[in-house]
Amino acid sequence: MKTILPFLMLLFCGLSYSQTTISGSVQDDNGQPIPGANIIIAGTSTGTVTDFDGNFSLNTNLTPPFELQASSVGFETVVEAVTSNNQKINFILKEGTSLDEVVISASRTPERIFESPVTVERLGLKEIRNTASADFYDGLENLKGVDVNTNSLTFKSVNTRGFATFANNRFMQLVDGMDNSTPALNFPIGNLVGMTETDVLSVELLPGASSALYGANAFNGILFMRSKNPFDHQGISGSIKRGITSQEAAGDNDYTDLSFRAAYKFSNKIAAKINFGYLKGTDWAATSEVDKINPSNTRANLDYDGINVYGDEVSANIRTEAPDAVKGIIPDVVVSRTGYNERDLTNYNAESIKSDWGLFYRPWEDDFEIQYVGKVGTGSTIYQGTNRYNISNFFQQQHKLEFKNDNFFLRGYVVTDKAGDSYDMVFTGININRAWKGDTQWFEEYIGTYAAATLGGATEAQSHAAARAQAESGRYLPGSPEYQSAFNRSINDPDLSTGSKFQDASKYYHSDANYNFSHLIDFAEIQVGGSYRRYSLNSSGTIYTDLDGTIDYSEFGIYTQIQKNLELSDALDLKLTGSIRYDKSEFFDGFVSPRISAGLTVNRNHNIRASVQTGFRNPTTQDLFIGLDAGRAILVGSAPDNLDRYVRTFDISDEGQNSGQPSSVTQTGRVSYENSYTFSSVERYLRSNDANDLVVSNPDIIKPEQVSSAEIGYRGKFSNLIVDFSAYYNKYTDFISQEVVRSPFYGTVGSALAVEAIDNDDYQAWSTYTNSKADVNSYGASIGLSTKVFGDFDLSGSYTYAKLDFDRVKYPDFTTNFNTPEHKFKASFGNTDLFENFGFNIAYRYSDDYFWEATFGNGLVPEYHVVDAQINLRVPSFKSTFKAGATNLLGDEYFTAFGTGFIGSMYYVSWTINNL
Repeated sequence: MKTILPFLMLLFCGLSYSQTTISGSVQDDNGQPIPGANIIIAGTSTGTVTDFDGNFSLNTNLTPPFELQASSVGFETVVEAVTSNNQKINFILKEGTSLDEVVISASRTPERIFESPVTVERLGLKEIRNTASADFYDGLENLKGVDVNTNSLTFKSVNTRGFATFANNRFMQLVDGMDNSTPALNFPIGNLVGMTETDVLSVELLPGASSALYGANAFNGILFMRSKNPFDHQGISGSIKRGITSQEAAGDNDYTDLSFRAAYKFSNKIAAKINFGYLKGTDWAATSEVDKINPSNTRANLDYDGINVYGDEVSANIRTEAPDAVKGIIPDVVVSRTGYNERDLTNYNAESIKSDWGLFYRPWEDDFEIQYVGKVGTGSTIYQGTNRYNISNFFQQQHKLEFKNDNFFLRGYVVTDKAGDSYDMVFTGININRAWKGDTQWFEEYIGTYAAATLGGATEAQSHAAARAQAESGRYLPGSPEYQSAFNRSINDPDLSTGSKFQDASKYYHSDANYNFSHLIDFAEIQVGGSYRRYSLNSSGTIYTDLDGTIDYSEFGIYTQIQKNLELSDALDLKLTGSIRYDKSEFFDGFVSPRISAGLTVNRNHNIRASVQTGFRNPTTQDLFIGLDAGRAILVGSAPDNLDRYVRTFDISDEGQNSGQPSSVTQTGRVSYENSYTFSSVERYLRSNDANDLVVSNPDIIKPEQVSSAEIGYRGKFSNLIVDFSAYYNKYTDFISQEVVRSPFYGTVGSALAVEAIDNDDYQAWSTYTNSKADVNSYGASIGLSTKVFGDFDLSGSYTYAKLDFDRVKYPDFTTNFNTPEHKFKASFGNTDLFENFGFNIAYRYSDDYFWEATFGNGLVPEYHVVDAQINLRVPSFKSTFKAGATNLLGDEYFTAFGTGFIGSMYYVSWTINNL
């Protein structure tokens, strides 16, 4: 015992001596506490964050002296010396500007926005906490140059610099380095299965082509979302938001948004976190009954196709369909079936349930870290593509393993999805109609009744009315048991000839790596990296031509970047950056995409930048392998082995059979690329009956699209005024888009037999995926100004100009889907401390009118003005922030895309606790 006691005392003393404790606080230069500030021992990864009152306490095994660093987004970093145990340090951080914020996306290395070689937009913790939008993701639409197109309440599509659809595969979205696009659709579905707001650390947005560093999908820009690391941000935080959405079509409906985060650092080696989010609301109802093709038409017109009415896509020329005995008295007009309103085909449920977790391991207690992160999400929303889809109980999961330190990362992840109970609302309407009366019987009854009424002395209008009344006999009315039974059968049947179920269980595997040699090489910063992705498509033939098994293919890329800083004088610094990337898909030749940029800094307050780069994008999975009958046209991808995988049998008209053709013909998707007329030329021919109007189409097989881009920019500070300006010019080669064609059931295009097929209505419309023969160019500019007014009030504004240069008259059948307003203006005004612990923010957005074109339909989007506002109260004693806000405060409903529901207003209150 006498031996053991001194030993234990010696051990205790040794342990006590090795433990150094530092405590203190972090405040701004107005004496206000800064919660969530990072406190790190310089040169290590050991640190902590301040609590809600700005206080901190840190224990370390290091023995003084050493340095302690305090930093927070929007403030200048401060370093203080630690010279003794139990030392108390009170940091005072001076507020910086947006130019001082650090970004990673522009060069894959930390740098100030001010010195970035390309345009970067950023949302930090301060901006997220004070956004006037309902959540951080919606707040992106207040950034300069950013477009957010609202598909539904829970599905919003982010884009920059034009060429936007909801199937936006030109824009990449990364969450902690993982691509958030769905394997089935090949693009992100907003934040439906993304991040919870309580775990967001920062959001960076890189407009324009970034293929040189990020590969083929980084064509129009990238959105980077970074979450909080549990080593740096510990504790339990949560948020609850309750309110209503208000829309004229849907009324007032409850809205709930919950998020929860728990993170714990078990030691300097192990930390973990878990997040959970839940959102529930009612979607913006789409109720337009305007005719898609001719806006002046109403339901009283014979050939009516309402925008949000489904089933009326089925139409026929009744003279062509009429038997010879009555053909002479049947008018040469097209008649459509009566459809069902979208509101009768969906409950407009908007829901999102998501969770993620992570285990973080630092084996040597330094910057080397091993991460496992898992994410799962499910939800319901509305998606508008070729048709309108009810995405119900959609499920997506991601699993990532990553090794990283300050100089490298190596990660691999898998993304899988399941379509759940999703269905096509257009085909639901079509097949409910067919359930109570098939198309053939419906038109036979219409034609027979019309003929009888005409022979009985009725006028043309009376005959049509009688014909429709007879054809509609037996129609299932919404709400009836027969209707509900037919609806249930349709949404559970994946065969589009009888049902509308949308099936998918696709996945992709991705790995990428990057190494920065800056710690080994002094003369320049050199990085090398690469990526590999393998797709596995599995829609059971409901989207892709994969009925007989999965479709697998892969692509890879490698890149390098060199960055050199040159001090030209005391007042001039020059940063030169050069990067180059090689990418290869197994279907196409490899492509090299270089980027060169230069940034000149003058007196630390002015930066002039210029860059030239090329980019490319490979055709998407849908461009290559889709095989989908969308009603008005059949979509068929142009991968070489896809053309013959889509097979369809078509009935031949009586006129065709009378001229010697068989009763039916079987064709593959190949005819659309090798035996077709342009859509518009067939329209002209049907009006003129002049065969010289027919133009052979035969679009080329798709290949990668290329862009050459030049950008100049300026960032500067004039006293308290911050200026950020950029301008760009993009020139596209082999621009990828869709071209609608018409293929005859018999005869070679250009022959008399093919013309006869057109006369007999024996042809099919196809939507092909090809490259434009035309020059497609776009250019634009944006400028942002921010300053302090009236003392401590924040005032900012931005203007964006975007223009498409394309000869639409010469190429009427080619769609670019530019879908971007020429003029946009945004402004915000607020104060985070109007008085103690109370702040507010008001945001305004203006959009010029623009023409929207997509596979679902084309139409004008009128100009709109939107005002969002919020007030917030911080209660430090409860570590809480209370917020009340409203979006679209003016109540003027608007829409951002043809065919979607009008966007109403949202009113909400929220309580957020311990979200530092």
